[in-house]
Amino acid sequence: MRLAYPDEGRTHAVHWTLTLSGPGPQGAVLRRWSGTQQVDAGGQSVNLPWDGRADADARERRMPVPDGLYELRLLAVADAGTPQEAQVEQQWHIQVQRGASTAPTVPAFQAGLRHLSSLDGQPGYHIVYANLHSQTRHSDGGAALDACHGAQEPQTAPFGPIDAYKYAQDHGLDALLTSEHNHMYDGSDGTNGAAIPAEAIDLYQTGLAEAAAYTASHPGFLALYGMEWGVINKGGHLNIFNSEQLLGWERNAQGELLAEVETPKGDYAGLYALMRERGWLGQFNHPAQTGQFLVNGQPLGYTQDGDAAMVLCEVMNTSAFSTNDKETETRRSNYEAACNRALAAGYHVAFSSNQDNHCANWGASYGNRTAVLVASPAAGMPVTRDSFLDALRARRVFATMDKHAQLLFTANGRLMGERFDNRGPLQLATHFSNSAGRQAAAVAILHGVPGSNGSVTQVSDQAEFTLTPAPGPHFYYVRLTQDDGNIVWSAPVWVNQLP
Repeated sequence: MRLAYPDEGRTHAVHWTLTLSGPGPQGAVLRRWSGTQQVDAGGQSVNLPWDGRADADARERRMPVPDGLYELRLLAVADAGTPQEAQVEQQWHIQVQRGASTAPTVPAFQAGLRHLSSLDGQPGYHIVYANLHSQTRHSDGGAALDACHGAQEPQTAPFGPIDAYKYAQDHGLDALLTSEHNHMYDGSDGTNGAAIPAEAIDLYQTGLAEAAAYTASHPGFLALYGMEWGVINKGGHLNIFNSEQLLGWERNAQGELLAEVETPKGDYAGLYALMRERGWLGQFNHPAQTGQFLVNGQPLGYTQDGDAAMVLCEVMNTSAFSTNDKETETRRSNYEAACNRALAAGYHVAFSSNQDNHCANWGASYGNRTAVLVASPAAGMPVTRDSFLDALRARRVFATMDKHAQLLFTANGRLMGERFDNRGPLQLATHFSNSAGRQAAAVAILHGVPGSNGSVTQVSDQAEFTLTPAPGPHFYYVRLTQDDGNIVWSAPVWVNQLP
């Protein structure tokens, strides 16, 4: 277990509890570890061995736990009992298999093909494997791998957006978003009183122009430029994918706004309203369940404007400061619990899986991707920025820890991301393939009620499942675990069950 805290200014006391339970979603608690670590951005590692037995009595009798899927759930609390208290909850799974495989059967579509056609009557789509969270020298990223030890001083590293796009394309990605911190366009992690507004704005506009030019001159690759808005502590980072203007709240010593549009720091409700008005799309970045995205004091608080603007929630992220360029990074974070909180609050968000690269390894630290199902372009034509954004609006997305995975989830033939009314039975179906030959080890279909602020629970461990929901709104999504432990998450489907 690796603990790291993003605030480099001081060391935090982090109380943690790790619980092992299983097999299955209703399995008993088998082991619980806890402790307190002094943690800064450099992090602390804790090794917690498990012998594959349930308890002391089982160890005495040398009886291993049965085969099945086990869950590790981590709760970590920093600055407990203070106004700065922050909590993180993560969950990962361990597949124990000593005997013959009991993996569920998952129907496949045409394995290995990037173009999907007419599955369950759906039109053709092209899967775009993207990394939708990264930084360059325009903010606090872009350092060479041999010199990268964390976030950089803004605008000091050698590599900018064009370098990032070329690197990502050379490493097999279809799309990269460079999402620069909106408050660093003054060249400072704080406030630069000597900053000139025109220079900050010009830098943002240069980034937009460079992305458009790179896309135009490199057919088959989509270069995207946007911003990561907000602050991490008592705030919350979110990406805005398609703003043509720089947003901010900082002013120089003359009181001049260092941005094009003023957006007060921490005012998420106001930001959502502006995003909806302008047609801007957003992603909750590495969300925590407490202390972030506050609306009326509620973390991940719901507004109709936010629901219209926010289309993605990062369910998994690779270490932001990884220098790995072989796709073998082991430090990864899981945010499914926080994304579920957003879904239960009423947000219509699909899951995404990104890398938050600050070093010059854009998309190469691990094999995870955000996979976007874009309407198939005409023969010989590349995917466009507009068609990509349309796919995000439709939530036609799956999040994967494996760039070779392909996943579709349907409800009565309606594709993941859709919202529809239903009467009678609801048939949920999962289709999965992996061009590198990986197989499904476990499937979980999960259910929740939007707007209930309640729990999200598993309703089936099979790829296909039919039920008749209670009247009212519901959402369902599938979490598929591969035989190598990598996870793929579908976007939800939202169903309003009629009497």
